[in-house]
Amino acid sequence: MIEYGRSLTAVQLLDGLGDANAVGRAFGTFFEGVDVLLIPSVAQLPWELGLLDQDDASLDADGWVRKLFGFYSPFTAMINITGQPTISLPLAWSESGLPIGIQLVGRYGDEATLLRLAAQLEQRFPWADRLPGVVAG
Repeated sequence: MIEYGRSLTAVQLLDGLGDANAVGRAFGTFFEGVDVLLIPSVAQLPWELGLLDQDDASLDADGWVRKLFGFYSPFTAMINITGQPTISLPLAWSESGLPIGIQLVGRYGDEATLLRLAAQLEQRFPWADRLPGVVAG
């Protein structure tokens, strides 16, 4: 990733920042009529240990980004770019007992709505005592 960053020209960097700004503005417009957006936290259940190896020599920077954000976590990058507040809650469970995150995205600067909603959901669907079959200690 460092090598890729060094290869970018100033124009490419500014184009990327302009794209990020445009996406942020589009999200701002979207949230004028929406209080909270509900999306999955990740696109699939957790991969086996080692499958997200950032030292994988077969992947260049673009390949790594595509693997991570294209297959596993496609929703995260867009939210990170816009700066929207978000919270992931374990509201679903796989057949094998793994928590499945449900992500709530709020209006820019409106963390309070997400925290209030999360507290209400935790009361309705408590998860504090739920643990997967295998827990790292």
